[in-house]
Amino acid sequence: MKFYLLVLLSILGLGNLVAQTYNEEILKYRTNYIKELTTEHNTPIKPADARYINFFEPNEKYKVKATLIETPGSKPIMLPTHSGKNKPFKEYGIVKCTINDTTIELHAYQMLNLLNNSIQNNDLFIPFFDATNYDFTYGGGRYIDIPIKEINDGILTVDFNKCYNPYCAYGDGYSCPIPPEENRLHISIKAGEKMYSKFLGK
Repeated sequence: MKFYLLVLLSILGLGNLVAQTYNEEILKYRTNYIKELTTEHNTPIKPADARYINFFEPNEKYKVKATLIETPGSKPIMLPTHSGKNKPFKEYGIVKCTINDTTIELHAYQMLNLLNNSIQNNDLFIPFFDATNYDFTYGGGRYIDIPIKEINDGILTVDFNKCYNPYCAYGDGYSCPIPPEENRLHISIKAGEKMYSKFLGK
């Protein structure tokens, strides 16, 4: 009996350690994210306003394995932006994964203007809406980037704990792509960046 109890305690201890390590990884990621966001050229956020940036608690259930169905024959499209302008994108593929027992599909894009730029075009761009918009997160949707180099035989990891707000969530004067209708999720993704609270008086 003692042996099985020790095994169980060891498993529980290992699970707690893994969760702690993952939380630390996400917190480090967010620290770097805020630092880059507040120091980028043309940033909408002053370092003093970083305290208004909010996140959901790290939750590893929103880090999921996904499959990518490439769509090499897709035609370029123009995504509307919050400024009224359109930006050209090309669909790279469709990402399929399961969140809270619900299978979802997200269309992943590359900006057409960067297709020949090997330095700036290493990520897939996934803009999306979900059921948290307006209540917990920015109403104009959120974004997530997927490094192409991390895709292996059509398998990739999507970590919604790393999804972020467009610049338009922090101020006016930016041309942020609006997520297309096919990337409108009817489930809540309670992970990643929440609503910028400076305008809420919090």
